[in-house]
Amino acid sequence: MNPFIGVIVFISEYLDSGLGMGYGTALAPILIILGYDPLKVVPAILVSQLFTDIAACISHHSMRNVNLKFNSADFKVAMLLGLVSTIGVVASVLVAVRIPKWLLTLYIGILVLAMGIVILATIKRPVFFSWRKIAGISLLASFNKGISGGGYGPLVMGGQLISGVNSKSAVGITAFAEAFTCLIGFIVYLIKGKAIDWRLTGTLVLFATLAVPFAALTVKNIYSDRLKKLIGVFIVILGLMTILKIAGG
Repeated sequence: MNPFIGVIVFISEYLDSGLGMGYGTALAPILIILGYDPLKVVPAILVSQLFTDIAACISHHSMRNVNLKFNSADFKVAMLLGLVSTIGVVASVLVAVRIPKWLLTLYIGILVLAMGIVILATIKRPVFFSWRKIAGISLLASFNKGISGGGYGPLVMGGQLISGVNSKSAVGITAFAEAFTCLIGFIVYLIKGKAIDWRLTGTLVLFATLAVPFAALTVKNIYSDRLKKLIGVFIVILGLMTILKIAGG
């Protein structure tokens, strides 16, 4: 077990459970930069985030950050996002297992870079869209999740906030929908016969789960333009480093 990776996982999940974004987007390029195979990284992230998202749902619901009771408004939004995401994540896994490793790594790098730029560009100037388009955003976000391990939270969180969903509720809703997406994505990877790095997966599950309670306790204070700016800059740097890794062979 690599303690350095454990610390990075803990920090990534702490930010993700607090902001509804950042775990896979940040962690995937870090692991790839450290030399892990993208087709080993993505399933490991999907499994670990399945566990942490379930824990996040329980924590946020118990602290009344979100209402996930059956037939509640939050539950209905979460179910819509989860069901639509199934289509996107299945399609993305089928693509991921067929394209060359370098191309998958390049896509992850470009995606991460784009996510960082979007976060920075929309800190004070949100991009407006109608509520009816949220299903389309969920589809794109789930495709990104299945093929890269990240890119789900920034799109789904942003879509909900711009659509008028309460910020605390949006975090819990994102966790619910993302758990559904991760489960389906991992199942498809197994069906396609891809080997799972259980040692890496175990490390991610352990350290990410430990971060969830701390994030839920501080969710009221973690929303700030400064923090989002720092995350955006960090993600941009990771995207550039991933792309440069390809350029350097």
